[in-house]
Amino acid sequence: MRVFVTGGAGYVGSHCVKDLCKHGHRVVVYDDLSRGHRSAVHPDAQLIEGNLGDQAALAAALSSNEPDAAMHFAAFAYVGESVQEPLAYYRNNVANSIALLEALRQAGVGRFVFSSSCAIYGIPDQVPIPETAPPGPINPYGRSKLTVEWMLEDSAAAWGLGSCSLRYFNASGAARDATIGEDHDPETHLIPIVLQAVLGRRSKVTIFGTDYDTPDGSCIRDYIHVEDLAAAHRLAVEAIEPGRATAFNVGTGTGYSVREIVEAARRVTGRSIPVEEGARRPGDPPVLIAQAGLIQSRLGWRAQWMNIDDVISSAWRWHESHPNGYVDGSRRI
Repeated sequence: MRVFVTGGAGYVGSHCVKDLCKHGHRVVVYDDLSRGHRSAVHPDAQLIEGNLGDQAALAAALSSNEPDAAMHFAAFAYVGESVQEPLAYYRNNVANSIALLEALRQAGVGRFVFSSSCAIYGIPDQVPIPETAPPGPINPYGRSKLTVEWMLEDSAAAWGLGSCSLRYFNASGAARDATIGEDHDPETHLIPIVLQAVLGRRSKVTIFGTDYDTPDGSCIRDYIHVEDLAAAHRLAVEAIEPGRATAFNVGTGTGYSVREIVEAARRVTGRSIPVEEGARRPGDPPVLIAQAGLIQSRLGWRAQWMNIDDVISSAWRWHESHPNGYVDGSRRI
């Protein structure tokens, strides 16, 4: 297929582009590079620099490439920032998604995969979390993702759009060949934060909350490798049915605590990692683990990266070879 990928220069998007190219799909990346990286885009993909708010540029990109399907990763994704700047999140994550869907409808594109999030569940009543759990996002980021899911359901009914929303848990790791990896500014994900401490880019790792009702008192999360996420997106776009909006959790079904991640990073790197204990952060659920049986039964997808040491090893190979991220000297590329 010809696949139009928004946000394909970002962390998850770039790994999905790499996977699509590997499996013979023709990929066009549409990204304004405000939070992505030019050098993360696979060399076999075409990069068009553009913002989804620029309707003329978006329409031209779709008209000149005539895609069969679209994948949508172009979103702001910092929970804390969303609380401080909610309108920026609704403008970028919701209003720009409306613009994209309108452009896709005009271009006759009927397949759509949406990068959603377990943030739509908020603080769950049931763990592992099934897709049938009631949504209850507790921040503007999660609400923006849920709003787009609702838009996709209504678009399926109104004009026959076929879509799949993938609600993934903690994206982690890097490409097995260490060509692309995770580089955010600021960095908020635990594994790269821990590895930055190993590399001396930060002085310590803070454990936020040590008195949760978990075996070691720290939060537990489900770490899904980014290559497994990429495979899920590819299988989803290939299986989309016209007029139907589906949603799947994407996770391993296994959780690791913050302390377990730090200890695994010590094993993998053979280095000491300074740790300090801090207060809980507001809104942090004690445990988030996916129930992923639905995507397994419907799409035949299964996580391949189940050992946390392997996940961290893949991230370490990238961070060790790119200690300053995607940079060329002092200039970000």
